[in-house]
Formats: sequence, structure tokens, C-alpha cells
Amino acid sequence: MRTEPPAPARPGLPDDGHDLRHHGDAELRDAAPGVTDLAVNVRAGTPPAWLKARLAASLDRLAAYPDDRAARAAVAARHGVPDGRVLLTAGAAEAFVLLARALRPAVRRAVVVHPQFTEPEAALRDAGHRVERVLLRAADGFRLPARAVPDDADLVVLGNPTNPTSVLHPAAAVAALARPGRTLVVDEAFMDAVPGERASLAGRTDLPGLVVLRSLTKTWGLAGLRVGYVLGDPGTVAALARAQPLWPVSTPALAAAEAVCAPEALAEAAAAARAVAADRAYLLGRLGEFAAVTTAGAAAAPFVLAHVTGADGAAAGPAVRDRLRRLGFAVRRGDTFPGLGPGWLRLAVRDRDTTDRFAAALARALR
Repeated sequence: MRTEPPAPARPGLPDDGHDLRHHGDAELRDAAPGVTDLAVNVRAGTPPAWLKARLAASLDRLAAYPDDRAARAAVAARHGVPDGRVLLTAGAAEAFVLLARALRPAVRRAVVVHPQFTEPEAALRDAGHRVERVLLRAADGFRLPARAVPDDADLVVLGNPTNPTSVLHPAAAVAALARPGRTLVVDEAFMDAVPGERASLAGRTDLPGLVVLRSLTKTWGLAGLRVGYVLGDPGTVAALARAQPLWPVSTPALAAAEAVCAPEALAEAAAAARAVAADRAYLLGRLGEFAAVTTAGAAAAPFVLAHVTGADGAAAGPAVRDRLRRLGFAVRRGDTFPGLGPGWLRLAVRDRDTTDRFAAALARALR
């Protein structure tokens, strides 16, 4: 683990060679028809038919302005917190922007723990914050060491489980970062893909400054709908709401948020998490067959991070990624994440047949 000095606030520009605005969907642009998507971390085969039906039924209410009360109540009940601790957003990405705007100029020292999803840092920099990075190391399994975060940091952003490393930090280790005078933002966009959500802080109301972000995109396949939510103390939620435009979440998105909090939906999500865990173990086993491929840490999310080297021992991620694309597989480049270099690739977990086809393609790409 090492700490980088604050990144200069240069809105809209890549920083230090890392394109903070690059995301997995970019790997699919101009891709050949029929390419298999391992670049985007959305569960395949979603949204399910019953959820599509709920979305279709909501279209009859499009003439009225969106009313988020039922969806907020459903989210609050799902996590066992009062309604005043919930804010519905147009995806977790909007929440990062709201936080960056609402917390300025109060924040003096903003720290982002990397490698992780790059939108939080991009949003902070766009809002004029100077961002300091804590870089976790592959040699440590990308785990968060004790006292990694500076004591005087008054804004800390961490993903759990972390994108792209797939590492799940223990709940106690994350909770230990909370303290009076600090806003602790925990991105739990992939937590519902962890069986039992065993490291979640979403229902905690005793930790000062805790803000938890959730997304409905990944498990339910709703990236195009843009819906997520924030859990935090009522004062923070109210401040973020003031930074939102009027009616920021559409009626179909609110219908989705309410629907996926129902007990039967939560049971379906739990079953999907168990299935993903089994498919991930199979993917890791197949990757273990290749001497040129090493995986990072103990994976807990619906994706894995892999490092690829060539015959000369040098990082071979870009070449292998290009070959895989020609062989019909899109994978996510890793070098846009601070703390990672060109040897890293992120692979979404898919079913075993897809993994077997990918392993065959990877064998050819490595040759």
C-alpha cells in the first residue's frame, strides 16, 4: 500500500495516464456482431420476465410526475432503516456527483482507496476537489491494511466488494474507518451479489458519517434504466436531495426499486448470488490452468481480476485483449484503474459453457 499526493483538479481530463471515464461498455463499441460480453458486470439473462412486466405496467403512470414515496419506503424496509435515511438516485453514478457537489467546500482532505471504480474520483475532481489516492497492492491481495487511510482525511471513498479487484473487505475493517468529522462513502454496488451480503454496512445507523451507495444495475440488468440509492444520516440525505434536480428518478425506475425489495425478489437475488459464486469458482479454476495468468486476491464479486504475462515475462494484457476480441470475447482493460498496469484484465463471471468457450479462446490468444 502506498499513498499518492493529491491529484490536480483537471475536470474532464484523464489523470496520470488513467482514463477515469473509461468503462466496460466501451469495450463493446464497434464490436463484431455476436461478441461475448465479459467486459460489463451485469448479470446475463436479465431483467427477469416478472420485472419486465412490472416495468411495463408502470408506463400507464407516465402522465403523472414521479412519486418516490413507495420506493423509498420499500428500500428503507429492505434495510431496516427509517425512510429519511434513503435517497433514490439515477444510478449510483449520480450519487457520486451529488456527494462531490454537496460536500464542497467543507471537505479539506479527500481520499479515494484504489484500485476501485473510477467515477467517484472523476466526480470529485470535476467538482474541484483535490483527491489523494491510497493504492492497495497486488502483493497484499488488494486488501485494506490497518491505518492505510490518513487520520485527518475527512472524506474517504471505498468500494466493497471492490471493482475491479473483486476483493470483499471485512465489515469490521470498513466500519473502523468511520469517525466523527469524516464522511465515509462505501460503494456497495455489488454487495447483493455476495451470498448473505456478509460485509454490508447498509443497515448500520450507529457509524458517524457513513454513506452507503447501492445499485440495482448489476443483479437485475437495469443499466439502461439508471436506478440506485443512498443510505445515510437524514442530514446528509437532505443535503444530497437539495443538490438533485426535480424528479430525478423516473416512474419505471421507481417501480423497479420497489419491486426488487420485495421478499420474493430478495430470495431470487440470493439464489443468483449463490449461483454466481459457483460459476466464479469454476472460472477461477479454468484460469488456474494457464501459467501466464494470475488472479488477484480472494474474489467475492461477479467478476475477477487477472494479470497476464507474455513469454518474456512482460505484461501482455493489451495484446491478449485484442486477440480475444478478434476471437469473439470482449474483456475489460485494467490499466485505466489507478494502481493497475497494462497486464490486468477484468472478466465478468458467466455460466460454465461460456467459461469453457472463453478458456479455449484464451489458450489461442496466449499462443
